[in-house]
Amino acid sequence: MPARLREADPAAVSSARARLGAGDATPDDVRLLVKHAMAVLQRRAPGGAVEVRVPPYSAVQVIGGTTHKRGTPPAVVEMDADTWLALAFGDLAWSDAVSTGRVVASGERSDLSEHLPLVPPLV
Repeated sequence: MPARLREADPAAVSSARARLGAGDATPDDVRLLVKHAMAVLQRRAPGGAVEVRVPPYSAVQVIGGTTHKRGTPPAVVEMDADTWLALAFGDLAWSDAVSTGRVVASGERSDLSEHLPLVPPLV
């Protein structure tokens, strides 16, 4: 089971998000923003029914319901970092991400649309 993530310092999130918006984000900025957004999702949608994966940065279990202990969970959502950040910040709709193949979602409760975007506020 993925560990509970800690949310980042709001000032660090703000700075990294500004650099991302300006097209100057470093890999460390992307990592910080991905992990922070995953931690916010984990706090807002606690549970273990769905595993959300943003390789290579993070994976969290969210949403109440069935909880798995070993192996592949019953519901998995996977996407790249750019897609995750666009969803988290409200720059991309869940339905558009799924229909264009930017998100691969399978299993019961794998629709995250009611939990996204995470802004406002992300912190």
